[in-house]
Amino acid sequence: MDTSGYVTFAKDVLGVEFNNLDLLITAFTHRSYVNEHKKSVSAHNERLEFLGDAVLELVVTEYLYSNHDDPEGILTNWRSALVRTESIGAAAAKYGFEPLLRLSRGEKHGTQRAREQILANSFEAVIGALYLDQGYDVAKSFITKTILATFDDILSSGSWMDAKSHLQEVVQSQEGFTPVYKVLEEAGPDHDKTFSVGVFVNGKLYGQGTGPSKQAGQQKAAEAALSAFASEKK
Repeated sequence: MDTSGYVTFAKDVLGVEFNNLDLLITAFTHRSYVNEHKKSVSAHNERLEFLGDAVLELVVTEYLYSNHDDPEGILTNWRSALVRTESIGAAAAKYGFEPLLRLSRGEKHGTQRAREQILANSFEAVIGALYLDQGYDVAKSFITKTILATFDDILSSGSWMDAKSHLQEVVQSQEGFTPVYKVLEEAGPDHDKTFSVGVFVNGKLYGQGTGPSKQAGQQKAAEAALSAFASEKK
């Protein structure tokens, strides 16, 4: 196979030359790819993901503990915002993970939600591979560049808070009303249904969101409404 893309990725994104390039390639290998290529490929990225998840949590926890004196509950919420699927999936997309993913033909045409999860898993697996091949400090440097660098934005946007609770506080204090959520549309088969939800304040639609459940759609709608309120107040 052509490994040049992985070599370039390691150099340009990770800033290293891998001693064992197979580790990095495995980090991008989804279980479905192994199932389709059993004769030539035997390892997928789930074990590396398991390791990388632990390294990621440690680095983020260490950073928050060392730099902030806030109570445990606040630190936990900040950490959750930094390491959640959406955050690390976005980082993987930003730093060019997707073209390197090794997926089955079916997974290549999967849902956006499934792809976001695959990207997040590969991000953790790359951290695991980086830790094994280059050590903790190099893995920490990569996490600092890609994840911890977003912390100020998370703080300023309030996205570390539960969006529905945050929206209710904002709306009640500024408008004197309670947000109302309504399902606008349901789509897809029962096993992969999506819900489009709108949040209304005093009868006016302030945000819409889509998710695999009504609750997830409500959270997305609340996030959109918070952005709308922030724009109004500028």
